[in-house]
Amino acid sequence: MDDYQNHISSVQISFDMLCMGKGVAKGSIPPPPPGCPPPPPPVIDFNIGGAGDGAVDRSALFAEINKGQDITKGLKKVTDDMQTHKNPTLRQGPAPFKAATVKATSIVKPTKVEKPASFTKDGKKWMIEYQKENHNLVVDNAEMNNVVYMYKCENSTITVKGKLNSVTLDSCKKTSIVFDSLVSSIEFINCQSVQMQVLGKVPTVSIDKTDGCQIYLNNDSLDVEIISSKSSEMNVMIPKGDGDYTEIPIAEQFKTRVTPNKTLTTEIVENKG
Repeated sequence: MDDYQNHISSVQISFDMLCMGKGVAKGSIPPPPPGCPPPPPPVIDFNIGGAGDGAVDRSALFAEINKGQDITKGLKKVTDDMQTHKNPTLRQGPAPFKAATVKATSIVKPTKVEKPASFTKDGKKWMIEYQKENHNLVVDNAEMNNVVYMYKCENSTITVKGKLNSVTLDSCKKTSIVFDSLVSSIEFINCQSVQMQVLGKVPTVSIDKTDGCQIYLNNDSLDVEIISSKSSEMNVMIPKGDGDYTEIPIAEQFKTRVTPNKTLTTEIVENKG
């Protein structure tokens, strides 16, 4: 009994000393012991799919490593044409991207509508338009107050009988006109390769924006005045008296200078070509 009491006392003393070391008051109830530690993480099995598979893979890997220099025998040999320092074409890299070219759609030009030829008289004005390949055009019984207007005629010839006021050829090509006499003038505007022949008198011949104009005069029309602008290849045919003509070109080039009194003077530049 005494031994039991002594054992209890020693246990109490040890407990008191333990509590004092942990800051627990003597005679108070000690805190409960800490909980159990968490279980260890599960062991990862790298041989999923069968223990034999992992063993075989590792064995094959170790076998390859143990080959030493023989491990490179299965590699593909790099030839000279595969080496960039021996084959410059490999250093050029891929070709730059080029956008696909789109062919432009051809523009369909509208078809030119051919207008019908006309030969009419509207009051005092004779209208001759869109005549082509017609060399039998005749204006008969013309009066002094009449005018003749030709527009866009091609490769045609017109004869005007009688004395009339004026004649105009506008945008005509390869067209000829023969007339008796005019009171005023004959005009060529925007024409190509045209010619005229006067049988009587004509006071004025006007040529504007025309390329190629032949003017046949007679002895009664030598006092004519010829006014030209922005035109070329103009020639005047003067009769010799034996039925032949002398061809004289109209000047197209000019030279202009400033005079000492600050005005302009212009002279013809002869074409020696």
